[in-house]
Amino acid sequence: MTEELLYSAQDGIGRIVFNRPQARNALTFPMYERLAEICAQAHEDPTMRALILTGMGEKAFAAGTDISQFRAFSKPEDGIAYEERIDRVLNALERCRVPSIAAIAGACTGGGAAIAACCDLRIGAANARFGFPIARTLGNCLSMSNYARLSALIGPARVKEVIFTARLVDAAEAHTIGLLGEVLPNAEALASRATELAQLIAGHAPLTLEVSKEALRRLAEGDHTDEDLIVKCYTSADFREGMEAFLNKRPPVWRGV
Repeated sequence: MTEELLYSAQDGIGRIVFNRPQARNALTFPMYERLAEICAQAHEDPTMRALILTGMGEKAFAAGTDISQFRAFSKPEDGIAYEERIDRVLNALERCRVPSIAAIAGACTGGGAAIAACCDLRIGAANARFGFPIARTLGNCLSMSNYARLSALIGPARVKEVIFTARLVDAAEAHTIGLLGEVLPNAEALASRATELAQLIAGHAPLTLEVSKEALRRLAEGDHTDEDLIVKCYTSADFREGMEAFLNKRPPVWRGV
């Protein structure tokens, strides 16, 4: 059986590939669980510097959860358990200390769009399409944390418009409203740029990136606590290394400690 979620790591860069192109990379429950497992491992791996998430082929990043996963739903608790599962997986991605890049070609919808929204950076091919067409497909809803995350990204008025109309946002509009940081002409250019961006990030001070990511996550939750984050950076060996390298006009050697 073909592995449905591929993972590889080299030179501090991890690559996660949703590998069900015959189903537009729709996610099964085991794929969600594997994603959470990889994020937990990356979080604890001091050598990991960046994660790239992408879909196999050019037609889809991930077209949501595989609908067949819902066939067994029969009671109120099933929907609640499903959204709790998705929240747990997305939290693992969002709270992972390693910066994440979603490289999006084709459809990025439903659960796939929720995953992309959790990533720190999003870039797309010109054929990228982003949305939650649940009002014309399944008739389900999102969890409160997903609504909050989307509202923080594009504002509540636009979230309503996208969900109420069930339309997909194209790459040009996604770039304009801040969903995509860059738009590349095709999937090949997208893959190349994702690697380039990951390598750039991997060469920067990992504690600066980790603390900045955590600070922004806290702010989104209304938490302004920062003393532990400040101490983490200013008492680190990397901070000393940065000063010495700057004063001696040499590139710093970051170790993440």
